Amino acid sequence: VQLQASGGGLVQTGDSLRLSCVASGRTSSTYGTGWFRQAPGKGREFVAAVGWRAVSTTYADSVRGRFSISRDSATGTVYLQMNSLKPEDTAIYYCADRVGPTSPARRPESYMYWGPGTLVTVSS
Repeated sequence: VQLQASGGGLVQTGDSLRLSCVASGRTSSTYGTGWFRQAPGKGREFVAAVGWRAVSTTYADSVRGRFSISRDSATGTVYLQMNSLKPEDTAIYYCADRVGPTSPARRPESYMYWGPGTLVTVSS
């Protein structure tokens, strides 16, 4: 499975962005996808995840109510809608896949496949 995240950019505080995660090579119809981020000088942080049932989602406390994860059932593309962006949201955002009929996972080690990331910069 190869993942490609896109949609990052430079925005101002309070703006919105929508990230996309496109996958190729999936052989299973049951999988979950997570978004993680890594700010300069910090470790990788969980942001949001969707389970194989798209209605099952989970969010980090820092983004709950501002970010929304969703999956297009036809294409498998996973989106991260980010509203009310703050400077502390600045990071490289990665999407990751895990295979199986699983619930949303918050730990990076639960994911088998990772994309190269897209940079989000929020200016104050």
